[in-house]
Amino acid sequence: MTDIASDARVLVINSGSSSLKFQLVVPSDGTVDAVGIVERVGQDQGTATISAGEKESSFEGSVPDHGAAMKIVEKLFGEVDLSLADDRIRAVGHRVVQGGARYSEPVLIDEQVRWDIQDLGKLAPLHNYAAVDGIDGAKALLPDVPHVAVFDTAFFTGLPEAAANYALNREIAKEYKVRRYGAHGTSHQYVSRTVSELLAAQGKDVADLRQIVMHLGNGASASAVRGELAVETSMGLTPLEGLVMGTRTGDIDPTIYLHLHRRAGFGPEEIDDILNKRSGMQGMCGMSDFRDITAAVEAGDEAATLATDVYVHRLRKYLGSYTFVLGGLDVLTFTAGIGENVPMVRERLLSGLEELGIELDLEANAARSKEARVISTPASRTLVMIVPTNEELSIAQQAAEVARTAA
Repeated sequence: MTDIASDARVLVINSGSSSLKFQLVVPSDGTVDAVGIVERVGQDQGTATISAGEKESSFEGSVPDHGAAMKIVEKLFGEVDLSLADDRIRAVGHRVVQGGARYSEPVLIDEQVRWDIQDLGKLAPLHNYAAVDGIDGAKALLPDVPHVAVFDTAFFTGLPEAAANYALNREIAKEYKVRRYGAHGTSHQYVSRTVSELLAAQGKDVADLRQIVMHLGNGASASAVRGELAVETSMGLTPLEGLVMGTRTGDIDPTIYLHLHRRAGFGPEEIDDILNKRSGMQGMCGMSDFRDITAAVEAGDEAATLATDVYVHRLRKYLGSYTFVLGGLDVLTFTAGIGENVPMVRERLLSGLEELGIELDLEANAARSKEARVISTPASRTLVMIVPTNEELSIAQQAAEVARTAA
């Protein structure tokens, strides 16, 4: 990436269906000048907070839409002695979940791009429509600053056709744009590149490095990466497919949808709610926070133990299959909230794999750190790492580069 001016700032916006997260980031070194969130967008009583160094401020009141949320952000900036009018803000980077097959790189947001993001909301209705609202709200306040869309799906637009296509009727798949788009791509790209850079700095050849990245948070996904290219990922047409998640089922027999409709009488909206919001770890044991789940497992709770077994079993299936897709494995990396902070999951996943070349250092695995680190033994043929993800920094750097190039 071309050098970015050391004084440049990027406002990173992540608009959800009922929230707007924001960070003011220095892309040259990753410093965060301010971070905050507006919650309960679209409701009569919303809340917002901002933290800027030792200064903090908050808001309570009506947040009717994302435009109002951005005006609240502007107000909060002033209360911590910052300003959205600061001429060091060189770009606004917007996280957009679904870019379809159209966008493999970050782009300046013009009317066509905005229309495309809106249109792709058909594939991600909970995310893209909110992103458009956030874009409109931010542009109203910062009309003279380049606005850049950074797509979560971009890293996976180059998947091999065998990985990207489902065995669905060809004409139907083409007409309705049914294929594997993936998600969490910004995180997978950031983490896999960070691993490559760390190993390259040690003098290792990383041109054909075979990596598996496991992004384990409330939403969870895995990717297989060869060199700098993703060759497989667990999320599909939507973020529902793949690993077991906090409230989502992950992989499931498609006819279960029909079974729930025919036998239980559930309609499409209710089934969608069950699969996305009332299943996963929450649905199996009544908890989605792995701090609570770990404590319950240690206390002998049967539901939490079974749920964890299901969670880990799914991880092992993906670890094995992706290793075969890659033809071997050089590095396995964990990231995101669970991947970085729950030793139990990593230990259960990797126990008994010594004969397959993966040997976990139990002491290193149990240690707490916010730094990238190795948690495998020196004898392990596969390097096992924890690399904290930083999607906001990645978005800021990409947005700054697009803005610089377009200037």
